[in-house]
Amino acid sequence: MKRLTLWVFGLCAACMTAQAQLTLEECYRAARENYPLVRQLGLIERTEEFTLSNAAKGYLPQLSFSGKASYQSDVTKIPFSIPGIEPGMDNDQYQLVLELNQTIWDGGAIRRRKDEIRAGTDVRKQQVEVSLYALNERVNQLFFGILLLDAQLEQNALLQAQLERNHAQVAACLEQGVASAADLDAVSVEQLNARQTAGELKVRRKAYAEVLGWLTGKESLEEAELAVPSGELSDLRQNRRPELELYASQRGELAAQEKSLTARYMPRLGLFAQGAYGDPGLNMLKGGFEPYYLAGVRLSWSIGDLYTRKNDKSLLAVRRNDLDVQEQTFLFNNRMEVTQYRREVERLDTLMKNDEELIRLRENIRRAAEAKVQNGTLTVTEMLREVTAEDQARQARALHRIQRLQALYDMKYATNN
Repeated sequence: MKRLTLWVFGLCAACMTAQAQLTLEECYRAARENYPLVRQLGLIERTEEFTLSNAAKGYLPQLSFSGKASYQSDVTKIPFSIPGIEPGMDNDQYQLVLELNQTIWDGGAIRRRKDEIRAGTDVRKQQVEVSLYALNERVNQLFFGILLLDAQLEQNALLQAQLERNHAQVAACLEQGVASAADLDAVSVEQLNARQTAGELKVRRKAYAEVLGWLTGKESLEEAELAVPSGELSDLRQNRRPELELYASQRGELAAQEKSLTARYMPRLGLFAQGAYGDPGLNMLKGGFEPYYLAGVRLSWSIGDLYTRKNDKSLLAVRRNDLDVQEQTFLFNNRMEVTQYRREVERLDTLMKNDEELIRLRENIRRAAEAKVQNGTLTVTEMLREVTAEDQARQARALHRIQRLQALYDMKYATNN
């Protein structure tokens, strides 16, 4: 029962530790949510809403008011006299007009304008997404930098423990007359160097943790334990980078602009009603101010945009070709990056195959050196050289593991998988 209780307690402690670990994915999400630029997405959506609402108001009745006062050098006159009718109009004329226009058909201009607004909004959103995605690369550098420093600190602790044992061994040899005080000092120097290295590593880790904390908006990351990511990733052959979505949305915007070119030279049909008060009224031969009204259907057709239609389409074609070049350049550079990361993973896999064997051999050599020092057949300096060589082999293994993980996640970043 006691063993079962201890096992359950240990399992619970392990679960709590695992839950307390900070994962790389959590850092991605936190960096995105904490970055000020993310708020621009909401502003873009609100801008789209207001702009679409303004465009839709083009279907509402449009009310306008105008006034005119004029003096004519000559007016129409009747060459003969008719009782009750003025022989001519006054030279000075006045008019106040209130006009109401209702669009019936605008050639699709408002609908195309809405399409342009939506397409432009998609472009701006994708530009923000590209900037936000770039945060992942910065998170990778900081996260794996901390993992590497943690691995170095762990190895440094092992080295200090080993040197502590060596110090005790040389001290015993000194008492037996097999070693000298200088030998003990040599071990003490290595211990001081190891502690000094540990202090430097802790300072560097604190700096990395502070920057990661600023980036993610998380506090107290100095003592946080980072979860080592899994080395297994999904298929990386498909490219899902947000830059490709940006190019697609920019092409959509160009397509919407091209459709708007057609709507520009289409005829417009609408209703109108005018209410006016002026001198003269509709009866120009009757002087004096009087109200009047007009109502009817108005058809207008301006073909001025036809003159520039060909050049406008050519400009859109040039912009589309420019987008193609930008996308091809991005994909070319991206493929080179992925290839470099893949070759780096292969290189590190090759190195890691020999790491364990190198450590095993270095450990055997170090143990043999310790035995020879005990027997007085090897100097302490030579033994410390073997201790350092074993430590370097272990450090190389830790470095290769973290570097391989970082290369994998750099490749993941390059393809957004």
